[in-house]
Amino acid sequence: MAAKQLFDDWPDRYDRWFETPLGRTVLRYESELVLEMLRPAPGELILDAGSGTGLFTREFMERGARVAGIDISGAMLRRAKERSASYPGLWAAADMIRLPFADGAFDKTVSVAALEFIADARQAVAELFRVTRPGGIVVVATLNSLSPWADRRLAEAGRDPESIFRRVVFRSPAQLLELAPVAGLVRTAIHFGKEDDPGRFDRIEREGRGRETGAFVAARWGKR
Repeated sequence: MAAKQLFDDWPDRYDRWFETPLGRTVLRYESELVLEMLRPAPGELILDAGSGTGLFTREFMERGARVAGIDISGAMLRRAKERSASYPGLWAAADMIRLPFADGAFDKTVSVAALEFIADARQAVAELFRVTRPGGIVVVATLNSLSPWADRRLAEAGRDPESIFRRVVFRSPAQLLELAPVAGLVRTAIHFGKEDDPGRFDRIEREGRGRETGAFVAARWGKR
């Protein structure tokens, strides 16, 4: 199954998971980390590359940023448009390794949970840098190979031939940083596991700050 077709079949499952109690908690901590790294501000022009169903895109829009969202999946883009209908935005079907924008077109670029599905990740990050203006910010968040969540996802994928995680590439914080041409800052989130007591999620997350083993890893670079 081609990647485009795979993700065309995914919007409902993706959004339903984030509506579960566990999914809502995961989304809260992932959003907090991405927003801390990106710091979207009113009037900034931001590219959300691999915007998916727009869960994070809307967060940027709500803070006053002007956002262009691109995704390889038309179904994902349609859902993102619906979710962000009350905000102005540009939406386009595009591949991250060939972004249809001029050099330095954006104040900031961000990609959340998309890089792990791209074969040429270094080229995708290079494209984000290309379309970011000098002095701008690039943020990439992905799935962390050092997390127990990664081991479980790979094990589950081995039992399910339709799993999207059969084509995923997990990276450690260090491996993510190595994809960019400049030094950056990296942090992780989601230190609790599915098996943990939900009443302890917040405490586990506080205790995990500063560790490299959270399931969600985000890197931030400044473009010179």
